[in-house]
Amino acid sequence: MKPQAILVSACLLGLPTRYDGRAKHNQKALDYLRQCGMIPVPVCPEQLAGLATPRPMTFFACGDGTDVLDGSGNLINENRIEMSRLFIQGATRTLEIARLAGCQQALFKDGSPSCGVHRICRNGARVAGKGVTSALLQRSGLRVFSEEDL
Repeated sequence: MKPQAILVSACLLGLPTRYDGRAKHNQKALDYLRQCGMIPVPVCPEQLAGLATPRPMTFFACGDGTDVLDGSGNLINENRIEMSRLFIQGATRTLEIARLAGCQQALFKDGSPSCGVHRICRNGARVAGKGVTSALLQRSGLRVFSEEDL
């Protein structure tokens, strides 16, 4: 059987792509990928949107990723600059990569404004919700799960 490609948050693979320039290396995620014989396709939606690393922290001012896609939520960075358009752009580019690589699923870093699967940060509080990229990928039929689901 041919190995299956899967989108993976680059920070989980140990790449320093987070907003603070650090990685979130996750051995459990690497073990899962190896055990399942999957080929990781590293992505950082925020970098794909053209944002630098490091970059100001971004959080939801209202709503979550689903709401941002629907036009009723918004993201701002710590400098109070509106970021929703850029996060939608990064999500769209991530979806393009998924289609090019034939990915049907994604393993993402929970808590991220892009990749959050079960929780996000809204106005300094961790709350239930989806990141922008996770919401777009799920709408497009991909299975999206987090390292916390392993």
